[in-house]
Amino acid sequence: MKRKIALGLVALVLPLLGWAQPAPGQPAGGWKLKDCLDYGLKNYGTVRIAQNQTQIAAQQAREAVAGYLPQVTAQGTVDDNIKLQTTVLPAGIFGPEPTRVAFGTKYQTTASASLDQTLYDKSLLIGIKAARPNAQKAELNTRQTREDVIYAISSNYYQVFVAEQQIALLKDNIARTEQVLNILKLQRDNGVIQPVDYNRTEVSYNSAKSQLALAESNLSLALNRLKFQMGMPQNQALALSDTTLTTQVPTVNTGTFDARSLTDFQLSETNLTLQKLDRERIKAGYLPKLSATARYGTLALGNNYAKSLEKFSGFGSIGLRVSVPIFDGFRRDAQIRQSTLNIQSLQEQQKLNVASYQLQYNNAQTQLQRAQSSLQNDERNVKLAQQVYDVTTLQYKQGTKPLTDLVNAENSYRQAQNDYINSLLNYNQARLDLEQSQGTLLNFYNQL
Repeated sequence: MKRKIALGLVALVLPLLGWAQPAPGQPAGGWKLKDCLDYGLKNYGTVRIAQNQTQIAAQQAREAVAGYLPQVTAQGTVDDNIKLQTTVLPAGIFGPEPTRVAFGTKYQTTASASLDQTLYDKSLLIGIKAARPNAQKAELNTRQTREDVIYAISSNYYQVFVAEQQIALLKDNIARTEQVLNILKLQRDNGVIQPVDYNRTEVSYNSAKSQLALAESNLSLALNRLKFQMGMPQNQALALSDTTLTTQVPTVNTGTFDARSLTDFQLSETNLTLQKLDRERIKAGYLPKLSATARYGTLALGNNYAKSLEKFSGFGSIGLRVSVPIFDGFRRDAQIRQSTLNIQSLQEQQKLNVASYQLQYNNAQTQLQRAQSSLQNDERNVKLAQQVYDVTTLQYKQGTKPLTDLVNAENSYRQAQNDYINSLLNYNQARLDLEQSQGTLLNFYNQL
């Protein structure tokens, strides 16, 4: 019986696949879910943004290390002292009266290079230490982005698929009802049936046409959303071909829940680590800083610029520089207190998040169980509706059942098939929600 149901559902899908011909550039035979996910993970904008953030984190690590590498600068100056500054020499040096003299020359040319090497700065060391968790945060952001893309594309793919199946069923029902209407019209005109029998069937026919127009509109909207989530141009054709959604019930791994496996949890932990390192960095500002310096240059002086360049004299120096903070107006103390409060807030938020993760997991399990129960019930209904349809068809051929009973039995069978498709896809959606609540969306993608 299951084989008959599967064959019947495939028969509904095949005409639809023939109606939606593959466009140039799309996979042969149409787009499966894995094809859409592969495309989206390569082309959706947020994925590229996350990849850029990973590269930014790598450059930030280089920037942190740069503080402990030698800092070399060079400079040159040319001064034209249009008026030399004078000073007063006390009386008794060159005469009984104070004497005004001007020191220096009109032109002064200087070229020098300096080197600074940090020997000890704990705040810089902590900055280097933070490079690793910062890189981990960028990687986790990339992973979270990939998970979000997988979830969004999969969910929209299911919506497009169910809309296509509904259209296929409605078109088939409309075609069959139209055939019945033609027969009933002849019977009405010949006085075999009452006009009300024809009108009742016509109402059903018009209702099905209205439902078809609505389903086609919903399909167009769902396709546009799917293309957007994939990063695909809206004017590109997209035809689906994953018939396994209607013929195979996926297995679900309902393992034990562990919040630590969730990307959100790991991101929060990484943010907490970075906040603690930032507090250490602020505290390190109270410690002395030690650096080595070296400077070498050359100097030319003269009252005639051209001649002054004929003779340069060199100069140089080396030394150690110690910087000891004494009082900063309690600025660092305020920063440390702020950082401590931020750490406490992150810890409390993490506790709330864990409870929320557990709630989402429990709800996802409940929804999956409900979807599984509905799927089993609708599968039984398909079997019963098929039995009724088979018996009614036989009775109609024997002349013991009117045409309207056959039409009703056929419509019930088609509706049962439609309910089964919806239940199967709802089961897939519930499975997707459970994968998300367990943090296993990447495994879900890899197993497709």
